[in-house]
Amino acid sequence: MDASSPLTFAIIGFIVGLIIGAVAYRLFSKSQREAASMRQKLLEREHQIAEMKSSVGSHLTGIYQRLSNIRDEANQLELQLKEDAAEWDIRDAAIQPSLDLSGIDPAREQQTTADASSPSTPRDYADGKGGTLSEDFGLKSNEAATPQPPRY
Repeated sequence: MDASSPLTFAIIGFIVGLIIGAVAYRLFSKSQREAASMRQKLLEREHQIAEMKSSVGSHLTGIYQRLSNIRDEANQLELQLKEDAAEWDIRDAAIQPSLDLSGIDPAREQQTTADASSPSTPRDYADGKGGTLSEDFGLKSNEAATPQPPRY
């Protein structure tokens, strides 16, 4: 066999092709492994992000529920403050600057406090603090001229 024969060139070309093919396969397969590894890492990270989003969502939902409960309690406390202020007739804005007492009816409260504080004296008792029977009840001339409400 001659060194310059076409069969020798074909064999040498085939061997060089196999070597180049093996090197190229090795390089491309390494990039494929890296790409597959990167895809796997990407999927893992996406899964971690989805878990984090769900945990943050549940955390935010819990915070919203707690905030709603706090608002409800604050509204109940404000209502209790208004009721207590109405009961104790506290209307001084300097004492309670942040308390909104606009829902309280002052005429109704003054009427209820006046009714509760001093009962009216019976008609046959003397006007005053003694509470004894008046000796001259009905004998005064000016009382007879004024119309009197009926007695029951």
